[in-house]
Parts: sequence; C-alpha cells; structure tokens
Amino acid sequence: MVLKKLLGSTATRSLTVVSVLSEAKQAIENGNRSRGVLLLGVAVLAWKWTIIGLAAQGLLKLLRSGRSGGSDSNPT
Repeated sequence: MVLKKLLGSTATRSLTVVSVLSEAKQAIENGNRSRGVLLLGVAVLAWKWTIIGLAAQGLLKLLRSGRSGGSDSNPT
C-alpha cells in the first residue's frame, strides 16, 4: 500500500519523467536517435505508469554496465 502510494505520487512521477527525458537527450546528443525517440515515448508512458520509467532506467544501466564491463575484463 505504501509502495503504491509512493510510486503514484506526483513528485515521483515528475522525477521519473525528468530523468528519462535526460536520458533521451543524452542518447540523441550521442547520435543514437532511435534510442532517444524510444526514451521520449517511455517518458510519456512514465507519467501514467511510473514503473515503466524505472524499468527503462534499470535496463539502460544494465546495458551500460555490460558494455563497460567487457572492456575491463581484458586489462593490458
């Protein structure tokens, strides 16, 4: 009950949307337009369903850590 109330609050939704929009901006600036557009869509959905935005951010974090983790596995 408390978790549902927290995830449904306006402050949490706003923070999630701003965070996803920031990720979209970063993706577009780095030349990844398709990821940026996808994240813009996620930001729209995140206003209604906060968990979608949180899941997208978690997925991006996993993708980034997997990419950087591969380069550290072969130290020279």
